[in-house]
Amino acid sequence: MIREIKFKGSPLGLVGRAVKEGGQAPTFRLTTNELKEISLSDFEGKIKIITSFPSLDTSVCDLQVKEFNKRALSFSDEVVVVGISKDLPFAQKRFCDANDINNIKILSDYKYSSFGINYGVLIKELNLLARAILIVDKNNVLRYIQVVEELTNAPDYDGALNKLSEVISNPSFSLKEESPSHCVPCEGGTPPLPKEEIDKLIAQYRGWEVVEDKKIRKAFKFKDFLEAKYFLDLVSVIAQEQGHHPSVTLSWGKVSCTLTTHAAGGLTENDFIMARLIDELNA
Repeated sequence: MIREIKFKGSPLGLVGRAVKEGGQAPTFRLTTNELKEISLSDFEGKIKIITSFPSLDTSVCDLQVKEFNKRALSFSDEVVVVGISKDLPFAQKRFCDANDINNIKILSDYKYSSFGINYGVLIKELNLLARAILIVDKNNVLRYIQVVEELTNAPDYDGALNKLSEVISNPSFSLKEESPSHCVPCEGGTPPLPKEEIDKLIAQYRGWEVVEDKKIRKAFKFKDFLEAKYFLDLVSVIAQEQGHHPSVTLSWGKVSCTLTTHAAGGLTENDFIMARLIDELNA
């Protein structure tokens, strides 16, 4: 997945997780027009076409939503179209009411930037979402990613809908990723990983070190305090959604993350899942 787009030819960076086609679709926390929280699980059993865009106040985004609203009329009941931006829910509702947008669900990422961070489409310089189309199948496998490289350009609708036809025709798809992408809640009595397993895993994680055979730790360096805090904010969103929280210290140009599983009294697979997600944010 690309990590840079352009706005009128000038480069912009994308931040967030490095999702891939064929991997498990991450969850997200978004806000409806009624100010209620909604997540990926609310669309369980549906094929999801997710289209993101910077702002409804721009002509290209305006047309993008209207185009999907029109095309969604021909979709079967097994398909739901979700439009996501960082516009306030009030503005989204006003737009939908004024333009009879009834065939797609418009949601806001204004509160947490959760979708932008989890799908790697948050534009760092603008704090807006990149223009993208993603398709998530009924089993929440990410089957298609299209990120428009020039922000002022429209997406390739036909290419995305051709892929949708393929997903409908071939609903079964094996995950390409081998490692779990979500932390699993631990309870008291969960055993920690044995030392030999820890040694095997840590060898796959660049820059992480084992501390007292019970923790793993890594320091991330940045050019200044604000860059370090920005990274910390990204980590906090992912940690809250994963239900697995690192101990973090923030200093000038540096963020140090330490992971352990208190319920197990040591390291579990969750710590290494979280370490991988943190690394993705700094890719």
